[in-house]
Amino acid sequence: MGGGEAGALLRTIDWVSNPLGPVEKWPVSLACAVRIVLGSEFPMMLHWGQELITVYNDAYAPSLGRKHPGNLGRPAREWWGEMWDQLTPIFDKVLAGGSYFVEDARYTPDRSGMPEDAYFTHCHSPLYDDEGEVAGIFLVVTETTRRVAAERMLQESNRRLAVENAAFRASEARLGALVTASSEVLYSMSADWGEMRQLSGGSFLADTSTANPNWLAENIPADQHSLIQAAIREAIEGKSLFNLEHRVRRADGGTGWTLSRAMPLFDADGGITEWFGAASDVTERKRLETELRDRNEQLATDVTLRTAERDRMWETSPDLLLVIDFEGVFRKVNPAWSVILGYSPEELVGHHVNEFVLPEDHTKTVKAYSAATSSVQPALENRYRHKDGSLRTISWVAAPAHDLIYATGRDVTEAQEAAKALRRAEEQLRQAQKVEAVGQLTGGVAHDFNNLLTVIRGSVDLLRRPGLSDEKRERYVSAIAETADRATKLTSQLLAFARRQALKPEVFDVGDSIRALAGMVGTLAGSRITIATELGERRCFINADRSQFDTSIVNMAVNARDAMSGEGKLTIAVAQVTGMPALRTHPAVPGEFITISITDSGTGIPEDKIDRIFEPFFTTKRVGEGTGLGLSQVFGFAKQSGGDVVVESTVGHGATFTLYLPRAVEPEALETAVNNEAVQTIGEGACILVVEDNVEVGTFATAALGELGYETVLAMDGPSALVELGTNGERFDVVFSDVVMPGMSGVELAQELRRKYPALPIILTSGYSNVLAKNGTDGFELLHKPYSIDELSRALRKVSDRRKRSL
Repeated sequence: MGGGEAGALLRTIDWVSNPLGPVEKWPVSLACAVRIVLGSEFPMMLHWGQELITVYNDAYAPSLGRKHPGNLGRPAREWWGEMWDQLTPIFDKVLAGGSYFVEDARYTPDRSGMPEDAYFTHCHSPLYDDEGEVAGIFLVVTETTRRVAAERMLQESNRRLAVENAAFRASEARLGALVTASSEVLYSMSADWGEMRQLSGGSFLADTSTANPNWLAENIPADQHSLIQAAIREAIEGKSLFNLEHRVRRADGGTGWTLSRAMPLFDADGGITEWFGAASDVTERKRLETELRDRNEQLATDVTLRTAERDRMWETSPDLLLVIDFEGVFRKVNPAWSVILGYSPEELVGHHVNEFVLPEDHTKTVKAYSAATSSVQPALENRYRHKDGSLRTISWVAAPAHDLIYATGRDVTEAQEAAKALRRAEEQLRQAQKVEAVGQLTGGVAHDFNNLLTVIRGSVDLLRRPGLSDEKRERYVSAIAETADRATKLTSQLLAFARRQALKPEVFDVGDSIRALAGMVGTLAGSRITIATELGERRCFINADRSQFDTSIVNMAVNARDAMSGEGKLTIAVAQVTGMPALRTHPAVPGEFITISITDSGTGIPEDKIDRIFEPFFTTKRVGEGTGLGLSQVFGFAKQSGGDVVVESTVGHGATFTLYLPRAVEPEALETAVNNEAVQTIGEGACILVVEDNVEVGTFATAALGELGYETVLAMDGPSALVELGTNGERFDVVFSDVVMPGMSGVELAQELRRKYPALPIILTSGYSNVLAKNGTDGFELLHKPYSIDELSRALRKVSDRRKRSL
């Protein structure tokens, strides 16, 4: 059979057990095909039969790698398993009678233990058996892996070369454009720099295309020649880069700066043949550098001056300057410490601030410098002990910077003393003003009471005349009674102004009171004054003495009427506001307030009179038209009720008086039990303990009570009253006590009786009581002096009714 190594290997195969069977029984067509394959020096292979048993020659074997020789005589699927999917379409086509040819086909055979790319040019043809049926495949193949790889490497190399060529051409174009568009200068020089062979100066230097031996004189200022020649010698000797910044003559005739660099080109023996270089226009940079240098020099000068100024301020400042750390330790102090507190810097630096601060101020001092650590700029006023033992008050402001605190302190000791002296002087002035006001008040009170006493004294004298008719007697008694009422009203107004009136506060709606007063105000104002009210829809409650409130409204309305001379428009408006503004010397007050504003269209109040209109007995009215106490009563009532009153006026455009009173919470509706049964009053047989230190008043009270049918016992003070009561309070039905008495006051007596005899009715009476004005009646019934018999009877009936309802 022959066929070299492949033929020898085929002859060793046990063909009897092979699907092809013994060689001697092979079809003639198979035997001929095998001889063709084994006899060829071109790579050939055949597959025969249903199993496609494989036979190949020595020329094909190298392309099989490790698969050779074990795959001779074996089915193709067994040893082409990794690429069977690629071969199946080809085999199917050929076994169907077709042929297949392909160049440089890519396969991934496993020839060395792992799949690898390989390229083959091959032709598959059908093999026919002796009956003319396709029985196998004839394959002529040559591996082209190396050629394909080489071609691809060549293609990649060509591609890269093309890219590099394109980049080079683009770079060359950009370089050309850059040289053309910029002031960059390209030049070449002879080996000894004796002549300039070419100069492309762009817009910077004048171009030259011919050799120029005079280049130095034509292009370089004379004062630069020696500098350039020295740099040339150094570059030639060292065969190194020529690099120099120097001045040149520009193409526009001016002088500029250039940075010139040139490299030598060498021959084969290492000798310099020429120099090729480029020069940049650095004129603008040099200008900026010069300007920057000048500015830096000026800045250095300024810094030096400012540092000197700062040092002078530090040294000469009259205030304390201080640098401390976040632990409160002195790091630096100025000389003012020696002047103000007597300590030298050496005695302070390194010590804690509280070593020199009064112990009472240690806490707030630590709090202040601790706050500064969080970028807060605290203000502090603390006291230092002078080295001589005296005290100094220092007012500080501080600010942090990095890990230190910078502070400035001013000695305010003398300023505080001056402020105290000023306050003392102001207080003395106020006292003097009070004395003057008291003198004016005394004169006004004396004048009014003398008028009243004149009527009373005259009426009494007339009553003493014999033979007086009943009609005249009644007239004089009525005159005395009416005058006493006016005196009572005058006293009430004085007490209201002085805020010494014992108020009876209750919660009520301001709008309801204004509506009830509207008719009275209209009557007082007269028919030619239009009354308008603006009460709003919201109910506005206050907690105040209703009687004093009504009196204040009437007083302001009467004042407005008089300002309009009986003709014009008067408007009463009620509103709810937040906060009471700063009035006169008092600061603003937060909270909810009710305002009652009374506006008139009168003549207005001159500016120099506004601050005095609330003074007692001060009035702008003509003599006989008013006492000057009406607005004083409004002022006293407002202040005593926790509010204030303010007036705004423009001469010729009327005035507005606004009364501020604290707003109260609306009370819950209470069912009032009405008892229509007639309540019997205490009378004959009832015993009343009268406590009064004034003999005349006590005598009058017991006599008046006797006229009303009561039995009375008079005690001159609180302790005597307690003795009369003894251990059993059932002896008395009512205690009627004055408030202002020596020793135990009437309020204190009433409180003791409430503790011992809780069911015993108590009536207090007073013409004036500082205790009542400040603290109220403490829940006891109060009868104001002077009182009438009827008022005393009603008060007794009231406490009697209350006691009977409680039984």
